[in-house]
Amino acid sequence: MSTVSPSSPGISRPLSPPDRRQRLKAIVAGSTGNLVEWYDWYAYSAFTLYFAPHFFPDEDRTAQLLSAAAIFAVGFLMRPVGAWLMGIYADRQGRKSGLTLSVALMCAGSLLIAATPSYQSIGIGAPLLLVLARLMQGLSIGGEYGASATYLSEMAGRERRGFYSSFQYVTLIAGQLVAICVLLLLQAVLTEAQLDAWGWRIPFVIGGALAILVFRLRRGMAETHSFEKARAQGAPQSGFLELIRRHPRETLTVMLLTAGGTIAFYAYSIYMQKFLVNTTGLSRETASEINAVTLFLFMLLQPLAGALSDRVGRKPLMVGFGVLGVLCTYPIFSALATTRDPLLAGVLVMAGLVIVTGYTSINAVVKAELFPAHIRALGVALPYALANTLFGGTAEFVALWFKQAGIEQAFYMYVSVMIAISLVVYARMRDTRQYSMILED
Repeated sequence: MSTVSPSSPGISRPLSPPDRRQRLKAIVAGSTGNLVEWYDWYAYSAFTLYFAPHFFPDEDRTAQLLSAAAIFAVGFLMRPVGAWLMGIYADRQGRKSGLTLSVALMCAGSLLIAATPSYQSIGIGAPLLLVLARLMQGLSIGGEYGASATYLSEMAGRERRGFYSSFQYVTLIAGQLVAICVLLLLQAVLTEAQLDAWGWRIPFVIGGALAILVFRLRRGMAETHSFEKARAQGAPQSGFLELIRRHPRETLTVMLLTAGGTIAFYAYSIYMQKFLVNTTGLSRETASEINAVTLFLFMLLQPLAGALSDRVGRKPLMVGFGVLGVLCTYPIFSALATTRDPLLAGVLVMAGLVIVTGYTSINAVVKAELFPAHIRALGVALPYALANTLFGGTAEFVALWFKQAGIEQAFYMYVSVMIAISLVVYARMRDTRQYSMILED
C-alpha cells in the first residue's frame, strides 16, 4: 500500500488504494465525460457530407470535402496548445480540474457550430466562425486526451490497468459511434432535403446539451491518489522545460509510437465513411451503416485486448499491430476501392480495425506508464497531440489531396510507411507493463 509520511505537507494520513467499487465509480464518471467530448469532436466529421455545401458553395463534392477536411485539420492545430496548457493545469491543479475545464470548452464549440449561419447568409463569416469553433474544440480535446488517459490509468489497479484504461478508447470510439447513430437516426426520420437544409445542426445542439450535463458530473469526481501523493511530497512542477529536460526519450517515444497508430485509426474510422462514398461508390446511407456496425464491433474489442495486455504485456499487441498494419493496409484499401458489395466492404473495414486494436486498446496506458505522476498528464498529452496533429488531423486532407491528384494509392503507401516507423519504436522499447512509472496499486 502506498503511504505518505505524517510529516508530508498537507496530508497526515495513509493514502489507501481505492476499492473495486470506488474504482468502477471513477472509471464510469471519467469515461462518460470522455464519450461526450469525443462525440462532439466526431460529429463534425460524421455530418461533413451534409453541411459542407453551406460553408463552401459552388464547388464539386471532392472540393467541398477537401475544404471541410482542411478545417478539420485546423482544429488539430490547437490540440498541442490545449495539451500543453491543460496538461500542465491537470498536473498542477488535478486531473478532475483539467477534465472539467476541457468539457466546458467543447460545449462552447459545439453550440457555436450549431448556431453559425450559412455562407449564403453571412459570406466569409460562416467558414471563419466554423474555424473558430473547431479551434475551441481542438483546445478542449487536446487537454481531454491527456487528462482522461492519465485519470483512467491512475484509477485502475496494477493487475487490471490495461483493461480499465482501455475504456479511454472504448468511450472515444463510442463517441464516434453515437455521432454515426445520430446520423442514421436523422437519415431515417428526416428527408434528404431537410438534412441538407437544417437537420445537420441537430447533432451539435445535442452535443452542447450533453456537455453541460457532463460538466456537472465531472465536478463530483474523485481525485487520483497518484496526483495527491505527488503534490503532498512536493514533486517538481509540471512544465514544458521540465518535460524536455528530464524526459526527452519518453517524449520522443510517445510521438513516434503515436504516429503510425493515429493515422491508421483515422484512416479506418474517420476517413472511411467518405472513402466508401467517394471512392467505393456506395450511398451515404450504406456507408454510414457500415461505419456504425464496424465501429461497434471495434469498440467491443478494446477491453478484450486491454485485458490481454494485462496477461501478456503491452509490447506484443503493439508489435502485432505494426507488422499486420504494414503488410495489410495497401491490400485492404485496394480491395475496398474496387468492391461494390457492402458486405465485403464491411468485412474489409473490420479487418483493418481489428489490426488497429493492437494500438488503440493500450496506447493510453502505455503513455501514462512512461512518466512519473507530477508530469504525467503533460507527458501523455503534448507529444501525443503533436503527432496527432501532424498525422491524424491531416489524414483526410492528405487522402483527398492524393485522390484529387489522381494518385489515391499513394495514401495507402503513406499509411503503411508511417506504421512501419512506429513498428521500429514498438520493437525497441521496453514493455511498460513490467517497467511502469505508475507506482500505486
